[in-house]
Amino acid sequence: MDSGICLHNANVLTGFSVMENCAVYIKNNKIADVFSERRFQQKQFSPKVQIINVNGSYIAPGLIDTHIHGIGGFGTDDGKTDSILKMSEILPKYGVTSFIPTLYAAKPDEMIKNIKAVVKAIGKEKGAHILGMHLEGPFISKERLGVQPEDAVSPVDIELMEKFYKAAKGHIINMTVAPELKGMRGLALWCISKGIILQAGHTNATYTQMVEGMQARIMHTTHLFNAMSRMHHRDPGAVGAVFIHPEISCEFIADGIHIDSNLIKLLFQFKPLDKLVMVTDSLKPTKQKADVLYANNEEVYFDKCFYRKSDNVIAGSAMTMIDGVKNLVDWGLTLEQAIHVSSPSPAEILKIQNKGYVAPGFDADLIIFNEDFTTINTIIDGKIYKGER
Repeated sequence: MDSGICLHNANVLTGFSVMENCAVYIKNNKIADVFSERRFQQKQFSPKVQIINVNGSYIAPGLIDTHIHGIGGFGTDDGKTDSILKMSEILPKYGVTSFIPTLYAAKPDEMIKNIKAVVKAIGKEKGAHILGMHLEGPFISKERLGVQPEDAVSPVDIELMEKFYKAAKGHIINMTVAPELKGMRGLALWCISKGIILQAGHTNATYTQMVEGMQARIMHTTHLFNAMSRMHHRDPGAVGAVFIHPEISCEFIADGIHIDSNLIKLLFQFKPLDKLVMVTDSLKPTKQKADVLYANNEEVYFDKCFYRKSDNVIAGSAMTMIDGVKNLVDWGLTLEQAIHVSSPSPAEILKIQNKGYVAPGFDADLIIFNEDFTTINTIIDGKIYKGER
């Protein structure tokens, strides 16, 4: 007899459209069907099917965080497999069903250690899927460090990249680079051959250098506006290139601190929805309760986001993906837009298969949340996790 889960009396944000008063049927860890409440009432289900009334709550594709350093006191900077697995366990509370652990730039031996820690965690998750890893450096600009350690920055070195790739066992999904660096085209061509997506970030590139990077398929950008050359009337820079070229996709952090909310609304007016990816860039102390907080082995303090204590430079956000969804809606964007940049867009841009939509054949990775954006439940491969409520 058939088994599975049927969620009904829901407003479903499919990624394609909004379906009111509907049901979602999950079978064999996949979405088997999405249909009307009326049809649900007419169907005969096996006793093995778990029927769940969500009482008018929203169901959306599980949120996908493609740039995250840590949460709950656990981070990629720990260099420990257990920390990556703890991140996986914590994230479903906030509606995240898949994530890409992001590694800071580090000296080669340390970076390889951190890479191997992620590799060992893949396939052992007890929560959100670990899709692979994002290397935020080391081939970045010393002029746009943010809080990246200067002594970890490296000139382009394909032999070093080969070492990273070997340590990662093919699990590098994306990598932040500065397009203006000498030798970048050769690195880009190498990465194309390995299926690694390059994104411009921590860059001081001129507009011309950004266009040259596009020719080598550097077509995605890391946390737009932050740690990149700004728009100028004589040189549009990296930011200007993103606005001028609709084909370039970009991450953005929607905490209201990294980027003013009015600029985010402007971004949505200029860029196609499928080229926008909301990320948290959240740090290890996000949601952590401790007297002293650390990120990337440096003390930070919290004031709406995290700042490095030594010089007050913004270190990263303290938001979750569902926080970001709420912020976007509060700023006047539609819920459908907010969900699209949090799941369908990252799935398509980062080439994540079978995720990002609530439609037959896609993985049963879902978030159930209410009108105040509290996560009620998160479903991953058909398994139900409790939300933050």
